[in-house]
Amino acid sequence: MKKSTLRFIVLVLLTVSTVSCAKESIEEEVNSYNHTAEEKVHFDYSEIENTILKLVNEHRKTLDLKPLQPIAEISFEAESHNYYMLEVGKVSHDNFGARYENLVKTVGAKAVSENVGYGYRTADAVVKAWLNSKGHKENIEGNHSHFGVSVVDDANGRNYFTNIFIRK
Repeated sequence: MKKSTLRFIVLVLLTVSTVSCAKESIEEEVNSYNHTAEEKVHFDYSEIENTILKLVNEHRKTLDLKPLQPIAEISFEAESHNYYMLEVGKVSHDNFGARYENLVKTVGAKAVSENVGYGYRTADAVVKAWLNSKGHKENIEGNHSHFGVSVVDDANGRNYFTNIFIRK
């Protein structure tokens, strides 16, 4: 739990410092951020997170949809939301507007959607659950270009999931 708390604090500090940077325009911010993002930002995907990314793209491939590309900044937003849900003890889309605005500013998102979940033990189980839910399935199959994912477990080992999709 201490590792999770420390990671959360570092994430909050990183988010605050990233969001508080000033630019003359959103266009300038997007262009300068995109120019350096691949060089400076890295998200260490766990095995379950990598498997979720893979399963989502495998499903999209069966429908002849383009695969989604992961972006670390999206996964950081997803992780931040997981820590929020962990803190309040419930699965929700609370503060979605803030995540939307952050992704518009940091990675140039034109559209944003998300899937959340709780308690599933495997990537396969959560992806199957999302595909069996109309709204979640629409997000997976939507007109998106990029995505990110985070899985954080609570003190009892139950997983919180956030999968965010964007279109650039």
